[in-house]
Amino acid sequence: MIILKSPRDALLVPLQSVSGIVERRHTLPILSNVLLEKREGALTLIATDIEIQITTSSRDVGGDGDGAVTVAARKLQDILRSLPDSAQITLDLEDKRLLVKAGKSRFSLQTLPAEDFPRMALAEDASQTLKVTQKEFRALIAKTQYAMAAQDVRYYLNGLMLMVDGPELRCVATDGHRLAYNSMAIEADLQRQEMILPRKTVLELNRLLSDSEEPLEIVLGGSQIRFAFGETVLVSKLIDGKFPDYERVIPQTLENHMTVNRQAMHAAMSRAAILSNDKFHGVRVILDANTLKIAAVNAEQEEAEEEIEVQYEGAPLDIGFNVTYLLDVFNNLAGDEVVWSFNDANSSALITVPGNDRFKYVVMPMRI
Repeated sequence: MIILKSPRDALLVPLQSVSGIVERRHTLPILSNVLLEKREGALTLIATDIEIQITTSSRDVGGDGDGAVTVAARKLQDILRSLPDSAQITLDLEDKRLLVKAGKSRFSLQTLPAEDFPRMALAEDASQTLKVTQKEFRALIAKTQYAMAAQDVRYYLNGLMLMVDGPELRCVATDGHRLAYNSMAIEADLQRQEMILPRKTVLELNRLLSDSEEPLEIVLGGSQIRFAFGETVLVSKLIDGKFPDYERVIPQTLENHMTVNRQAMHAAMSRAAILSNDKFHGVRVILDANTLKIAAVNAEQEEAEEEIEVQYEGAPLDIGFNVTYLLDVFNNLAGDEVVWSFNDANSSALITVPGNDRFKYVVMPMRI
């Protein structure tokens, strides 16, 4: 039974949208599969890892038959990628095998029954909805996501805190050593609500959202959050935990302020990082009147020193930082200048952008 005839990209593009969450090897084999469902001339694709589910569809498909089947997502994706852009694809279901045909190429893939595919139960406790553009939301999370922890035992740090509060949407990430905060105005007046998005969900959103003015609908629930954009719907469970009080972490009074060219700072930090300690990645930031020195030394006693001009008239300072934390923030900001504010060598520093009071980055010093 031929269930689908389509140009290669009409199948490959939606498949790439959902397959990012699929693990190649899973204790449950069906979770390595994607569900293909053809109904009335439209193809729906669903992938899940139990915590996240992504659904998308393609209407640019032909084929007489309707049907549903699950097949290895990465194998099918690799096959389609390897075919010419202009290839016409036929999917044929025969004896529990999915036959993929294109020109003189033939592939026979093992399948598992569609009825065994574990769809996520959609929560019915959705309480609030907001709409923003994909570009706005992608920029919001891009300026904060790099500060998420990766595999911290404090599981609530391995994600991104999203908060709605009246007409504002806030985003905070921290790994205990640095904290990134960003916010944006929304056309709504919502009840204050906090959610912690899993790390994997945040990375998928960053991958899938476009830098466009196309709408993104966000539906907030008690235990789930749903993102709908274009033909795609991403549903994610939330991390159950209490996020740290970020307002206590952001320093309110800082005495010394330095304004520096972001690109010049990033380039100097990148060069100094080459000879920083492989384990601790420490660099010394030495400030004097309108001069910034960046110094690094490693276990082999190799040294790097950079000097750049800055706008600074405060007290001389000598502070150690993890250079990776600094490169992360300079990498993810736009604009020519940043403001770096300090009190002393033992307290947190604050990095902001001139004319933008919505973004804040706090980084702890380290002993070198």
